[in-house]
Amino acid sequence: MAEMLVCRDGEMADGGVRIVHAGKFEIGVIRHSGKYYAYRNYCPHQGGPACEALMMPQVKELIDENGVYNGKTFDRDDMHIVCPWHGYEFHLADGVHVADKRIKLQKF
Repeated sequence: MAEMLVCRDGEMADGGVRIVHAGKFEIGVIRHSGKYYAYRNYCPHQGGPACEALMMPQVKELIDENGVYNGKTFDRDDMHIVCPWHGYEFHLADGVHVADKRIKLQKF
């Protein structure tokens, strides 16, 4: 696929998303922590608009050495894209589903 200008560096706010059309593909370009990620705006589950989704950090369960649950926290270094149709979650860094590594967003 040919390169295309989506925005100039800094034009897109951190956490921002732009949907662009490239041939037959709709691609979501996401900016997070100064980096850009581009994925096909298509959830492999049932075709939902994955890149128009909620982004949230990985939820971590806090369980101590005795197995006692102490609540939850967030890992802001592992952001997730959550498809708005059915809640499928993908790691922003690589587009891989959080529970099934065989399911991936198409990366550009």
